[in-house]
Amino acid sequence: MTLTMTFDERYRAISARDTRFDGQFVTAVRSTGIYCRPSCPARTPKPANVTFFPTSAAAHEAGYRACKRCLPEAAPGSPDWNLRGDAAARAMRLIGDGVVDREGVPGLARRLGYSPRHLNRMLVAELGAGPLALSRAHRAHTARMLLVGTDLAVADAAFSAGFASLRQFNDTVREVFGMTPTELRARRRPGGAPVCDTVPGTIDLLLPYRAPIDLDGLFDWMAARALPGVEESGPRSFERNLRLDGGPAWFRLHHDGTRLHLRARLSRLGDLAPLVARSRRLFDLDADPAAVDAAIAVHPELAPLVARVPGIRVPGAVDPHEMLVRAMVGQQITVVAARTALTALADALGERTADGGILFPTMTAIAEHGAEVLRGPAARIRAITGAAAALGSGDLVLSVGDDADDQRAALLAMPGIGPWTADYVRMRVIGDPDVFLPGDVAARAGGAAAGLPADPAPLAAWAVRTAPWRSYLTAHLWRNAPVKRRTAKKTEEKNS
Repeated sequence: MTLTMTFDERYRAISARDTRFDGQFVTAVRSTGIYCRPSCPARTPKPANVTFFPTSAAAHEAGYRACKRCLPEAAPGSPDWNLRGDAAARAMRLIGDGVVDREGVPGLARRLGYSPRHLNRMLVAELGAGPLALSRAHRAHTARMLLVGTDLAVADAAFSAGFASLRQFNDTVREVFGMTPTELRARRRPGGAPVCDTVPGTIDLLLPYRAPIDLDGLFDWMAARALPGVEESGPRSFERNLRLDGGPAWFRLHHDGTRLHLRARLSRLGDLAPLVARSRRLFDLDADPAAVDAAIAVHPELAPLVARVPGIRVPGAVDPHEMLVRAMVGQQITVVAARTALTALADALGERTADGGILFPTMTAIAEHGAEVLRGPAARIRAITGAAAALGSGDLVLSVGDDADDQRAALLAMPGIGPWTADYVRMRVIGDPDVFLPGDVAARAGGAAAGLPADPAPLAAWAVRTAPWRSYLTAHLWRNAPVKRRTAKKTEEKNS
């Protein structure tokens, strides 16, 4: 919750070179004209020379350039954009997903319900920079990753980062980092690229995160729900096929024991930045585990859970529409049964990729042919195909930039969608850190095992004390649920 920190609190953080705050704000130094991450090893500037900005884009707009020593663009992203639900945070999530690059500022403003002029004024007032500057900073961050972390040709790096021309790319890199793209690439550490054994036609990157991180739990979660042909998961890796704006894509996340690698194969280079953003959301890489763990562990009933699983993450989603369908198919059945049903759906209606993989079916395909494949109560099948039809036509909008309350209301208005599904989708799609699922039997079983109330109403009342981190409480309770009850007993609406 860095936007509420005082100047003195932030100054103490930079004086201690505290890596926990990297990516949560930047420090601009008037005497040098540069901005740094909080943990920059350079000598701490005098307070009178320091200005703190919530984003690097705000520092750019104020005339500062990035520090060549600490490279603040290499830090993990800010958790504030998930923690906050206001328009500025929603704008940041949409910018990260590439909306400005695809639809321009008018498209971003339309999604948020504002005029472009009002949106610009609001973001400048809130974040110190308008949508174009924020989008440019995001592209600069991607460009730095590619120049430092890969052997891509400079032109390919430019278009992969979302730049429309080499001139625009060169000017932005020079303005932000104070050097040319070639000079920036030359500053990478020896052995810094490639980050792993390269494969022709793929792009390999490192994804930074804040430690600790429960990667075992994330990979286990993915493995339990992986759909053959669409996804594949192992003890330290997860890969899947995905439909992006430029065509089919494939990516793989792999942890080598120290670093998290992203390998991607794209139909269009410009889809890389949105893919990186979605991969980060899938593994909740911008979370602040120190803040979450400290807030949850203060409760004696939960302290053993945090000690057992420090740095727990809440899995996100790479495709909001797909996430809703998976959640609806998983209602009232076990994870194994949901996986079987979804595998059949993907196998029957999914598009095949050139290398034999499967893309999750389009909403149009599910709306038109889902009833031929899905099994179960007729009302549930109608609800699933009806939701797919609404998503496909645009009558139902579901994205990372939705207002949480509006999204929940829109989902609850759909036939066959109850509170569990609406809240579960909000947790996974928006990344809302403060969602609790009192009707979830696995969460209730995990709570009872930890000594919490077993019934939904008193459990929900108890959970309020862990706000604004109730999504992470839910994740801990899922992990704490006795195995037999978690795998054998049906829920009111089961985890998908």
